[in-house]
Amino acid sequence: MTRALQKLIHAGCRELGLDEDTRRDLQLQVTGKPSLAAMTEPELEQVVAALRKRGFRPSPGAAPRRKAAERGDVRFAHVLWGKLHRAGAVDKAGAAGLNAFIRARFEQAWGAVPIDIDAMRDGQQIATVIEALKAMCARAGIDLGARP
Repeated sequence: MTRALQKLIHAGCRELGLDEDTRRDLQLQVTGKPSLAAMTEPELEQVVAALRKRGFRPSPGAAPRRKAAERGDVRFAHVLWGKLHRAGAVDKAGAAGLNAFIRARFEQAWGAVPIDIDAMRDGQQIATVIEALKAMCARAGIDLGARP
């Protein structure tokens, strides 16, 4: 989400005709930080709000969303990956990051992995991925909640 907000800020500045120096001044005024990379998600949202006050109107639905996985266990793997990313435990968000993790972690053991987790059909392999993600969540101190 952070990268999407950064892109939205750049698009807003282009639309409003703000150059880089003016953008950095605005960011400094709103958040106290001149760099987008140094900002948290709420700070980035503050900058977007400031751009909207100045007349920026983002086009609705500009970014196409990825269709949710059909299998519930695969969707759960995506949820765990998102929690890890929001906690800062992994750098690369979304399906691309999850797919890279699966290739790096399991390709040698399994011999081959699908290009996309959403194409995985082997329930045991998906369960193995989920268990690895749960372990990463535990190490990162992410509470997954107790199930009755």
